[in-house]
Amino acid sequence: MVDRLSVDGVLSDRLLRDALLRLPREVLLPHAYVRVSGPGADPIEWRLLDGSHPEDRQEWLDVIHSGDSVLLQRDGERLDALARGPVTGGHMTSMSTYLPATVEALQALELGPGQRYLELGPGPGISLALAAAITGPGLATGVERDTHMAAFAQQNLNRLGVGAAVAVGDALDGQQARAPYDRIHSGIGVPRLPEAWVDQLAPGGRLLTTLVTRTPSWPGQLMATRTGTGRIEAVLQGRPRGYRPMLGYRWLDAVPMRSSIKADPGLARPTRLAPPPDEAYGFWLAAAYLAPGLVRDFQAGTMTIVAPGEDSWAVAGPDEGTVRVHGSRDVWAELEDVHARWALAGRPDTYRVAVAEGAGPQHVSSGTGLRALTWVLPPLAPVPHQPAAPCPTEHPTEKAP
Repeated sequence: MVDRLSVDGVLSDRLLRDALLRLPREVLLPHAYVRVSGPGADPIEWRLLDGSHPEDRQEWLDVIHSGDSVLLQRDGERLDALARGPVTGGHMTSMSTYLPATVEALQALELGPGQRYLELGPGPGISLALAAAITGPGLATGVERDTHMAAFAQQNLNRLGVGAAVAVGDALDGQQARAPYDRIHSGIGVPRLPEAWVDQLAPGGRLLTTLVTRTPSWPGQLMATRTGTGRIEAVLQGRPRGYRPMLGYRWLDAVPMRSSIKADPGLARPTRLAPPPDEAYGFWLAAAYLAPGLVRDFQAGTMTIVAPGEDSWAVAGPDEGTVRVHGSRDVWAELEDVHARWALAGRPDTYRVAVAEGAGPQHVSSGTGLRALTWVLPPLAPVPHQPAAPCPTEHPTEKAP
């Protein structure tokens, strides 16, 4: 697994490579759900693999070392007495992160020994354990809102003996007890940078998070640094993937519209805008904010963009230079407008985010001048809030058996 990450050019940091090789994933991921039923099945059929069971062991090892997300928790269940075998219904409420994304995030943070590290929404603790192995015992802290997952992660981290602690609480509050932090990594997506995170970032510190809108299609990654003079400098860029928002955040969904789109793709009209490439992240990120309420169906044969709230959609084609549109909202016209503005702005890949002191507005801009693309990040209200609990005063140091 580690060699594959290196060969693919994902993994380059020596300290992180050593941590990946040194920490057995078997301890942090002792079980895994695999989906048995196909797409659209309701209820969904699952199978729980128990890594300690001889009949499951090889498949479980393959799953947890694939680098893909590992499904761990169904409907917020307790994790201390799961029974292996078939399971019907429910939805996954916790999983490990796609490993290349974890590696990319930790490398972007430039972790080093002696740094104080905060992980927001650590889940099973994969990135928290890796960070602790690099920074050193007693310096890595996680804040997890799910009490069952927090207990599960802490128990497994104790077995590894990396000296990391998990507090139960609301990640939006950070963890004031151990602030300030040299590095802050958020495993959850947020609409804007929470004030508590900014306050808890040390001079010279780095903070990495996913910014989310209601569309899951075009996430943004925000890197914020605090200068030696205390000023926050933040850069936002589009990415092919990002972290999910907290439980309770309602995504837009194109899947329920598929049958209607198939029955009536819409009226064809000419367009000068060819379907923008998926890699035009700067454009798609701008579209998430400047043409809100849209979501893409990535499984469609041709580019299909849906506005579920307005029963409207746009389907590229059938010929080059044409697009089919349906409904009261001309989805493609809005994308044409955003694309034209993006081109006039110089086709930016990254955007600056002005983070005001306190709870003031956070402005995004591609630059200066009349042609710059600008917008204001939405409030934190869509993400449910939960009071934070105190962090343990001492980090565990129990060694793995």
